Amino acid sequence: MSDDPPDTPPGPRERAAYIETAIQQAIRRGDFDDLPGAGKPIDGLGGHDDPDWWIRRKIRDEQLTGLGPPALMLRIEHAEFDARLDALARESDVRDYVSDFNRRVIEARRQLLGGPPVVTPTRDVEVEVAAWSWRRSDAAASSPPPPPRRRRLFGRP
Repeated sequence: MSDDPPDTPPGPRERAAYIETAIQQAIRRGDFDDLPGAGKPIDGLGGHDDPDWWIRRKIRDEQLTGLGPPALMLRIEHAEFDARLDALARESDVRDYVSDFNRRVIEARRQLLGGPPVVTPTRDVEVEVAAWSWRRSDAAASSPPPPPRRRRLFGRP
């Protein structure tokens, strides 16, 4: 008779008591010992209220690049701006990149979708081209010339 299901489903108190008993038994058996994160503080407790906390954590934990609100992505791009320009080989590419960056900053300022505010400044194309050219000439002057190649006759040393 004890295997027969009860005529009425258990109430919330009975369910809560059953769950609490199961948890206490698992604790006594040591099922919760040595879990990952045991004894570590829980992220986000006691901190400031950031509405984008979850996206920031996901980007950090997954080491994602190229994802996030436009304001954050533009800030990151702004911080890496000189390195990105230095990777370009032609002045026309630098001008195109700076113009595209300025267009995206202005477009992000116009969006009313919420999220963090866009505080990234636009860049002056002429100033950036001059700085790129100066860094390029400075790097060329400071790097030693490659060693001369030894000529070989028919692949012999």
